[in-house]
Amino acid sequence: MEIRYSSIREPAPMHSRPTTIGVLTPFLDGFYFTAILRGIHQAAQQRGHRVVVIRGTPAYVQAPSLARDQVDGWIVVLATDGIERLAQERVPLVTVSSCAPEAGCPTVMPDNREGVRSAVRHLIEHGHRRIAFVGCMDQDDIRARFDGYMETLIESGIPFDPGLVFDAEDNWHSGGRQAAEALIARRGELTAAVVATDKNALGLMEALQAAGYRIPDDLAIVGFDDIADAQWSSPPLTTVRQRFDALGALACELVLAQLAGQVVPSGPAFAPTTFVRRRTCGCDPLQGLRRRAGSATDEDLGGSIDRQMVELLLRLPLPRETPPTAVWPGVAAVIAGYTAALEGTAPPPAAEIDEACQQASRLTADVESLMGVVRLLGRLGKRRRARLDTEAAESAEARAEEFQERLRLSLTLARVEAERQFVGELGTLMRSDHEVSLTLLGSTQEESRSLSWLDSTAAVWGCLALWEDRTTRARLVIAGVYSRDGSPTPPLGAVCAPEAFPPAELLPPSTAGGPFMVTLLPIRTLHRDWGVLAIVGPGSIEVAGDEGTIAIWGALLSAALERDALVQSLSEQHASLQEAYLRERDLSAAVRELGCPLIPLLPGVLLVPLIGELDGDRARQMLERVVEGVSRHGARCVLLDITGVARVDAQVAHALGQTHRAASLLGARVRLVGVRPELAMRLVDLDIHLGDLSSHQSLASALEDLASTGVPSLRARRNDAGEAPPRSSRNAISDTARRRGTE
Repeated sequence: MEIRYSSIREPAPMHSRPTTIGVLTPFLDGFYFTAILRGIHQAAQQRGHRVVVIRGTPAYVQAPSLARDQVDGWIVVLATDGIERLAQERVPLVTVSSCAPEAGCPTVMPDNREGVRSAVRHLIEHGHRRIAFVGCMDQDDIRARFDGYMETLIESGIPFDPGLVFDAEDNWHSGGRQAAEALIARRGELTAAVVATDKNALGLMEALQAAGYRIPDDLAIVGFDDIADAQWSSPPLTTVRQRFDALGALACELVLAQLAGQVVPSGPAFAPTTFVRRRTCGCDPLQGLRRRAGSATDEDLGGSIDRQMVELLLRLPLPRETPPTAVWPGVAAVIAGYTAALEGTAPPPAAEIDEACQQASRLTADVESLMGVVRLLGRLGKRRRARLDTEAAESAEARAEEFQERLRLSLTLARVEAERQFVGELGTLMRSDHEVSLTLLGSTQEESRSLSWLDSTAAVWGCLALWEDRTTRARLVIAGVYSRDGSPTPPLGAVCAPEAFPPAELLPPSTAGGPFMVTLLPIRTLHRDWGVLAIVGPGSIEVAGDEGTIAIWGALLSAALERDALVQSLSEQHASLQEAYLRERDLSAAVRELGCPLIPLLPGVLLVPLIGELDGDRARQMLERVVEGVSRHGARCVLLDITGVARVDAQVAHALGQTHRAASLLGARVRLVGVRPELAMRLVDLDIHLGDLSSHQSLASALEDLASTGVPSLRARRNDAGEAPPRSSRNAISDTARRRGTE
């Protein structure tokens, strides 16, 4: 089925806002997706409609349904998971390149089957019988191409051989390189290969040539897609051309047809494909052109030649009802210039010819097609020159050749200028992305959310909305706005339902029939769904090839928000840890006080009562506390009361000795209190020596000894009581040792 622009009635206006086409696509970058979006946008723009593109799948949009209240019809590109719920909305729905029978809607697809059939028939015409198929069967498009391959072999009387089907792991260069290993293992058993995508084919060629294959001598190859790299490969890749923008335009037509009340049947609607001869199949790419030019009549120069020239540029048939000048306005000037050269009359102005060449260069980047136009003119003019006399024919031929050289030069300059612009746009894009990355990765949270970084991009309007509750995703809160063109923006902090985002009444007028479209980017990371960024800007940016632009901005903004949240979390954790540290320090001080208290018993005398086990940690604590107490109180004597210590071993004795030595260095003396006879006996049995550390059985005996040895406060207290001075104190451990010696 083929529906053309002329068959579409305009939908009746249903709202004050423009008719809006919603597009769901898993990616916004790469030659495939950007070309489809361009085709959709151009078709909508011609009618004054708006396009809202959402990066995501139907499953994502339906939970919740972003922009649902302002979208009149949906186009789903490739990824259809969750499309059943979207179909239940009862609004026009079309899929692109992926069938969804459960949705009961039309599907726009390239004519994959017929495209591959033409490729296989061409290889058979070259004499090939052992023709392989290489592709990734995960996609509807690829499976349809495989079906066309099998059908054509069978129709041609060539048995289908499953052993000649080689699986590629993906549709990219890597898939072709991987499949090459299996083809090399079958070297000599096959002579040609139909490859499901150009990128597969280019990867396959690279690997085969590295293995010593000569293409097409050892293996003829045909691809599918006709991407820009196909004409620059070595040798240039024969392929099946599909127009991705035509897929998008047809999808938009089908949605508009449904909005206009037309009945559009479900199932596939095919966009045409064209077989493009280059060199990897073994052809001279201009063979077909020569045949057509050789069979042309003299009238063709003023009749159908313009149509042939346009079709040569497009590599697609031109509909009968479409005049060639509608596609290439300058074709008339080129034919007029060549006719004038043949007849010797005044040619059109050179500026008109140059403009016509620039138009042709915008229609195609295929240099062979551009040069083919010049050759087509020359061959079709031969018949007219043949009817002239020799002198006139020679003069006409000289003028025609001069015009052709001028045309070739102008086409070449136009192509060079297009490439120069491409490089310039790529440089601008790289600088823009660089500035965005520096800003987002090095800015504050306020700068990231303000969207001021859009100044360095081509965007004219933006709005960042974050989920009020990331679990329910029920409402969005406006967190940042941007407007370069003066269009109004929502107030910060405003709350809206996701179905109404972005506010349709605030979108720039340039989005309705103008050069810009609306793109919605989910802002999320692996662990968190932040919200949605709406950007109004150019319909598509293709100069980056397979690299993203707007998608990169979304990823950088997501990373910036994640970084800010992480910094805030770390800051809160730091404050919490600081508070916990202070509490722990206070608790530790309290425990220290309880575990090893310092009691200023008398001026110059500290009492340190110890209770419980005296392990290594408490021994260090004791040492620190004694040193601290001696320094703080100016103590001359420290009484270590070990009455409550359950067990004294070599480790404990070592700690007591260390404490004694440390206090001695500060001018204080340590005395042990509570060394009972049984404890003294234990120390003797263990052969533990405390050196000159004096010991006492009780605190009373220690105080008596201190009073007798010169502690003023104790001596004065004893004299006031009329007590006789005691005899000299004895070391309990020494007494015990002496007694043991006399037994």
